[in-house]
This record gives sequence, structure tokens and C-alpha cells, in this order.
Amino acid sequence: MAFKTGDFVKVEKDGVFYEGHVIPGDAGYITLKMVGGGYVAGFLENEVSVTLLPPVETPPEPPKQVVRNTAKGAGIKAEPTGKKITVITTGGTIAAYVNHETRTVAPTFTGEDLLLEVPELEGFADFKIRDVFSLLSENMKPENWKELAQVIYDEIKAGADGIIVTHGTDTMTYSAAAAAYMIDTPVPIVFTGSQRSPDRPSSDNHMNLMCAARAAAGNIAEVLIVMHGSMSDDYCAVHRAVKARKMHTSRRDTFKSVNMFPIANMDYFTGELTFLSDYVNYAKRGENELKITPVLEEKCAIIKFVPGADPAILDYYIENGYKGIVLEGVGLGHVSDNWISSIQKAADKKIPVIVTSQCVYGSTALGTYETGLAMREAGVVEAVDQLTESVLVKLMWLLGQGLEYEKVKELIATEMKGDMSSMIID
Repeated sequence: MAFKTGDFVKVEKDGVFYEGHVIPGDAGYITLKMVGGGYVAGFLENEVSVTLLPPVETPPEPPKQVVRNTAKGAGIKAEPTGKKITVITTGGTIAAYVNHETRTVAPTFTGEDLLLEVPELEGFADFKIRDVFSLLSENMKPENWKELAQVIYDEIKAGADGIIVTHGTDTMTYSAAAAAYMIDTPVPIVFTGSQRSPDRPSSDNHMNLMCAARAAAGNIAEVLIVMHGSMSDDYCAVHRAVKARKMHTSRRDTFKSVNMFPIANMDYFTGELTFLSDYVNYAKRGENELKITPVLEEKCAIIKFVPGADPAILDYYIENGYKGIVLEGVGLGHVSDNWISSIQKAADKKIPVIVTSQCVYGSTALGTYETGLAMREAGVVEAVDQLTESVLVKLMWLLGQGLEYEKVKELIATEMKGDMSSMIID
């Protein structure tokens, strides 16, 4: 019996029963969006028996016109700023609604729809909408980063006083880091998103957009990530893009600054900023001249070392034309001794190998143990406390400019855009 997308079925395999809705999948498989948790499972059709069940009640499709949500922001007043702010949409959960046929979410919102969700922003600024992509963020590619950077640059050059980029959270740090390295900006560039789609009562889109708009109209002229700072609807954290990481799959306060505090916390109700450290110097509005260098070398890779890993993994990238490699070592940045010759092979071919740590916090320190000293002698560059995601993008950007091997090694270990901390947080 053939089953079509949306059918509600029961699958029996080895005496265990599974219920869910059929969603598109690979040939020869039946793929279900499971009930009671939303997980996806695939089964070989020739190994299971499938029974069609009566359809469950389907919730009504969301309205074609977005209804202004006046409840979420009750009591909040956003004073007019007179600023020109461009909202650039790229897709992601913040712009997604549930597809009731597949029980999955897909981007369907435009920038205009998103602003309608936050009526408190009416009159706050002169908003312009640029709907650039409609992608879940796992589908973003380096070519999208370059196009996005160009759109941001064009809008600032045309007079925007601030930029908001709405983006999926899964790869937001990569896109935001790419914008940070490619653009010198005199105005705030603020990335924001949500962990839960706008049609869910617990959605974080409303608060995150409010905070992002205030940050875009503010005085911190860097590329920022602005998202929930706690599980409650009380404040947003203002993160430097190149120092932030998504730390939890589903919590609304998923983004955390690593090896530094957030630049500030922003009160949801008042917009007031609380700066968290005297050690963080940030670029202020108007300090930098607008400039863009939208180039990337895409043949770069991240390799994660694990105990017993074969150095042939590194050899593969060396022998297949890769121009740069980020190597995630353990602890202070180590790999096993038998990787040293492959690291030397990369150096002989003028392929930069940048070492980061799989630890979330702290710094690489290859001078502590003999293995680390051997890695240094073989030519690796230490990332110090830079994040793996940011280092990859930085490496792609430096190589994209056609810089010589030694210059790339020098600059990758040099602080840019605040990507190396002046104070390591224990």
C-alpha cells in the first residue's frame, strides 16, 4: 500500500510500534514525523509493516495576514529614534511557520510580517525591508555570506543607520563572523533569530526583534548577535559576533559569549544597557569608515581530532587541494604524535594549519607539553582563545585575499574584530 505525505500511520518493526505522519524521504524508506516529541525516523519499507490510521485533527493553517501580537510586549514603550534601519531577512526559525501537512517548520515570513509581530516598534525607526534569502540556516553557504555582506554594505552606503539581519540560529555564528571580517562598519550590524517559531506561544521572536532594533539604533558599531540572555522574557544579551557560540539545541538563551562577557545586557522593558566588563572596548557609532572585502577561499576545512584518529584524515585534505585547515585538538590543542608528520607535510605545501581547542573555554598553549612543542616546530599556528567557527571564517577570508602563507599565519594569530580576548574568563 502506498502512503502519501501527511498520512497518519503506525509502523511495526521487531514488535515495537511507532506512530507519526509521513513526510518526504529517500526511496525505499518510509519517513515519519513522530508524534509526542516531533522526532523524525526512517524505516526500510521491506523491514516493517505499516497501517494507515484515521487522521488526527489538523490545526487550522495560520492566517495569510499576520495578526499584530499586542500581548507579548504589553507595557513596553519604544521611544522614536528617527533612525533609518534596514531589516534583512534570510529565513530561519524566526521567519518560519509550522507546515501542518509535514508537521515541520519552514521559512514563510517576510520582513514585513516580522515587523507586524512587534507593534511596539511602530514609529521607533524608519524601517526598510530587504528579503534576501528564505533558508533554514543549515543551507547557508559561503556564497550566501558574501551576498549577504554585499547587501549589508549597500544598505549602509545608502544611508542606513543600523542593520538587523534575521537568521537561523544553527549557523548564525558563521554568517555573523563572515560579516564581521568582510565589513568595516560605522553603524551597528545586529544578527538575531529565534529558537521557536512565531506561531508558538513560547516563541522568542518578539523579544529578540525588540532588542535587536534597539541595538541597531544604538551606539555599539560592531557586528553583534542579540538574543535572549536568560530563559525568562527579561533581558537580551548583546554578544560580539566573533566571540559567541550556540550552546544549547533548544533553550531560548542558547547563545553565550566565550572567553569574555557579553558586551552588555539589554533590559527588555526599558532598553537600558548594562555593560558587564571594563575590559571590553567596543567600536562606537561613526568611528570606522565603511569598507568591504567580500572574498573567501572556500576550500578550507575543520578537522576534529579524536583518540586513535588516523592522520590520513589530514593527508586527505592536503592531497585534495585544500588551502587551509582548522584542527580542533584536545585540551591545550594537542593531537597525537603520529599526526606531526602530516602537519609538517601541510607546512611544506604552504597550507596553514590552525589549532583550536575542543574545550569551550580557555586558550591553546602548545608550549606546555612535548607534543605541543613538536606541533609548533611542524608549523601549526595557535588560535589562542579564538572560536573554531570564527577561525575558519577568518582563515577563509585571509586566504581569499591572496595573501602569502607567512602573512596568513601572522594575521590568523593577530586580534581582529575583537576575536581574541584581553581577559580569559576562568
